[in-house]
Formats: sequence, C-alpha cells, structure tokens
Amino acid sequence: MLNITHIQEEEKMKMRRGGRADCRMERKTVEKYRRMHMKSLCLKLSSIIPKEHRINSKNVLTLNESLDQAISYIKKLKERIENLKQRRLTWAMRATNGVTVGFQLPILEVRHRDMDLEILLISRVSKRFMFHEVINVLAEEGADVVNASFSTVGDKIFNTIHSKVLITLLFFPCFLVASKLCG
Repeated sequence: MLNITHIQEEEKMKMRRGGRADCRMERKTVEKYRRMHMKSLCLKLSSIIPKEHRINSKNVLTLNESLDQAISYIKKLKERIENLKQRRLTWAMRATNGVTVGFQLPILEVRHRDMDLEILLISRVSKRFMFHEVINVLAEEGADVVNASFSTVGDKIFNTIHSKVLITLLFFPCFLVASKLCG
C-alpha cells in the first residue's frame, strides 16, 4: 500500500511539473509567435517606405534604423498634409472674398442660335440671383422657357435656362436681355 501511494504521489508531482512545463512551453511559443508577428509588421512597414525616402543605401537595415526611417517618413507626410491643408484654406479664403483668378461672380452668359436662347448664370449661394427675374425678363423680350435647371457645387450655383424665341425678328436682342439681367 505504501508503494502505491508513493507512485501516485510521484505521478501527481510529474503532472504538476508537466503542467508547469506546458505553461512554460506555452509562454515560449506565445513569445515566439509575438516576435515573428512583430518582425513581419516591421518588414511590411519598411516595404511601404519609398526608396527615394530611405536615408541609408544599405540593403539590410537593422530594426531600429527601419523604424527611424518610417518615423521620419511619416513626419514628412504629416508636414506635407499640413502644407496642403493650408494652401487649400488660402484658396478657399480667396474664393470667398471674390479674389478668384480669371472671373468675378455673378457670371451671365447669353447665347442665341436661330430660335434657341440659352442663358448660363453662375452665382454664389450667399448672394442668390433671383431666378424669377430671369424668367420675367425672358417673357418681356418674347422668349418662352423650355427647360431650366440648376446645380450647386461648393458655394456656387449654376443655372441653365433654355428658351425658344417666340417673335420672329431678324435679330433677337440678346444684349438687351443681358443688360436687363445684369443691371
């Protein structure tokens, strides 16, 4: 009986040791996989950096060198993004102040071809052009509106009006329509 108890105790001790050994083994494998994962992430990170932004021309870089290059590249990208945001804000401020390159709003363009009349009107959302005024002027001058559409892009409204001239004249007074709409 003493022998059986002794054997059972030894088996329990082995199980305990084996359990601890398994625990150690699990920790080792977990650490091994963690290191392999970190290494693959670092390789992916270094592969993303363009060759022209690499500081050293060595083929093989240490982990620290690779991380330093990635950090410097990310900082350059952040600076570039900030610069582009600043430029965009500057252009937006110029556009809202009316200092746009090439034109001042509102823009009115009247095209006349045979019996068709097309009016293109570009204005700001903040300074809306009265749409009914355009329709009234066209009616006064003898044109019938066939189609009208508008589109809003940013802070600008694009109006397009297609109309037919009802009065048959040798020339339709487009300049008169444009002067009434602008003035």
